[in-house]
Amino acid sequence: MRHLMSPLDFSVEELDQLLDLATDIEKHPAKYAHACDGKKIATLFYEPSTRTRLSFETAMLNLGGNVIGFASASSSSAAKGESVSDTIRMISCYADICAMRHPKEGAPMVAATKSSIPVINAGDGGHQHPTQTLTDLHTIRSLKGRLGSLTIGLCGDLKFGRTVHSLINALVRYENVKFVFISPDELRIPSYIREDVLNNNHIEYKEVERLEDAMPELDLLYMTRVQKERFFNEEDYVRLKDFYILDKAKMALAREDMLVLHPLPRVNEIAVEVDDDPRAAYFKQVQYGVYARMALILTLLDIHVEEGE
Repeated sequence: MRHLMSPLDFSVEELDQLLDLATDIEKHPAKYAHACDGKKIATLFYEPSTRTRLSFETAMLNLGGNVIGFASASSSSAAKGESVSDTIRMISCYADICAMRHPKEGAPMVAATKSSIPVINAGDGGHQHPTQTLTDLHTIRSLKGRLGSLTIGLCGDLKFGRTVHSLINALVRYENVKFVFISPDELRIPSYIREDVLNNNHIEYKEVERLEDAMPELDLLYMTRVQKERFFNEEDYVRLKDFYILDKAKMALAREDMLVLHPLPRVNEIAVEVDDDPRAAYFKQVQYGVYARMALILTLLDIHVEEGE
């Protein structure tokens, strides 16, 4: 039995297989429509989510399975003081696989140690968000045709942004990937990412404060929102929330084939006027996320769909 806590839980070869499966699901959805007949996923969301929870639920329904779960801690026995360990033991009696989001870093890992079903980390605090990373990798590979030889700009909240941390961890394993980190000084990437991930792997990167300075060299721009829920005081949030706004003027500085990704939700860091630009891929990214999660569910449940089934 396998769990998914971090993007690094899969080797590059296993990731390639999973993304190949996601591509096949996209091309031949009918082939997979009954792959999970009789199976149930439990979505245990102790923190609000629209995209991730509905994406998991849609993925399982598209595979012919069913869904149980809760959408907030207040609507679960956590409100009565039940531990994550006890909750997962109980859920293991009901479901075949579980996706958990929790505000505390490491909570899904605790659940995995007590679970008798596969546990997927659907986001833990500011730590990791591996299925967003699968979504990002599938989107990049589908639209760019490769995961190596790319210059990737990451913009916004690089300190607390778990999507950013997970994506960096995954991409450093591919050849000739360069990063440009675009953030205010207060929201720079954490030192452990800089030392343990980038420097240790001899990855080329630079840090800049102005988005305009980075745009011309990027193959990919990954925008993120400044996350109000990660700030300890309102003043810092208000001061930084509008630091970056991607608009048509900034897009004019970019290459014609640059892609713009965003894990969503967006607040105001991408102007609505950018949505119609053919380089804006963040809504396509949502659809690719469903295929990636379908492939992940099949992989963790060890379900193989053969031709003609």
